[in-house]
Amino acid sequence: MAKVSAKKVEDTARLRYIRVLERFTSSITKYLFKAEDATREQFDKKVDNNRKYLDRTEKVPLYKGDYNDLETLVTKILAYRDSDATIETLKEDILYTANQIEKSMNRRRYKKDKHTTDKFKDWE
Repeated sequence: MAKVSAKKVEDTARLRYIRVLERFTSSITKYLFKAEDATREQFDKKVDNNRKYLDRTEKVPLYKGDYNDLETLVTKILAYRDSDATIETLKEDILYTANQIEKSMNRRRYKKDKHTTDKFKDWE
C-alpha cells in the first residue's frame, strides 16, 4: 500500500470542503432564483437538507479570498435560516452576494485582450 503525504491529504480535504461549499450555495441560489413563489418554509427545508453535507465534512482553512467569501456566504445563509427576515430580503441579499462572488471568480478566469489592434498588424 502506498504512503500518502500529509500535504496530499490536506489538499484533498480542502478540495472536498470547497466543493461542499459550492454545492450548498449553488443549490440555495438556484432555488431562490428559479422559484416563482418561494416561501420561508421551503427555504428553511432546503437549507436543512443541504446542511447535512456541511456537517459531514470537516472545516478546513481556506487561503484564497474568493473561497473565504464563499464560506462567509454559507454562514450568512445559515444565519438567515435562524433569523426572522422575510423571504424577499434574504433572497435579494443572498443572490446579490452570490453574484458578486461569481463575478470575482470569473474575472480571474477570463482576461480581455488589451491591444487587439497589435494582434492583427501582421495581416496587413
